[in-house]
Amino acid sequence: MDVKTINIVSLAYLGDAVYEVYVREYLIRRGVAYVEDLQKNAVKFVSAKSQSKILNFLIDRNFFNQEEIDIIKRGRNYKRSSHPKNTDLITYKNSTGFEALIGYLYLENNKKRIIEIFNYILEEIYEKNC
Repeated sequence: MDVKTINIVSLAYLGDAVYEVYVREYLIRRGVAYVEDLQKNAVKFVSAKSQSKILNFLIDRNFFNQEEIDIIKRGRNYKRSSHPKNTDLITYKNSTGFEALIGYLYLENNKKRIIEIFNYILEEIYEKNC
């Protein structure tokens, strides 16, 4: 299977699930025990707004290689007729690009890079702001 030819929305769908597993594991390991608290804390990572901010932060720091940028752009540029009511279209497109990258890396069996991205997010954004 050539991962580069998979529908970008399918990659984003998978990436959303993979990323959420990393977030949930992180929160549980930090001692967040109640489902209500897990959900409240997870939103800081997994909402379209958060993912868009994360993506822009990483792009501004030249964190991604060209192959990753290409996947992100495919996700951002995907033509869609609608988006969730609680976010604007640009934010939603950015989050789709981020999720597509995670899905792509997962299918490429590059979990090491997913962990690098996640750890960088934790170290540079959340640990400094929490």
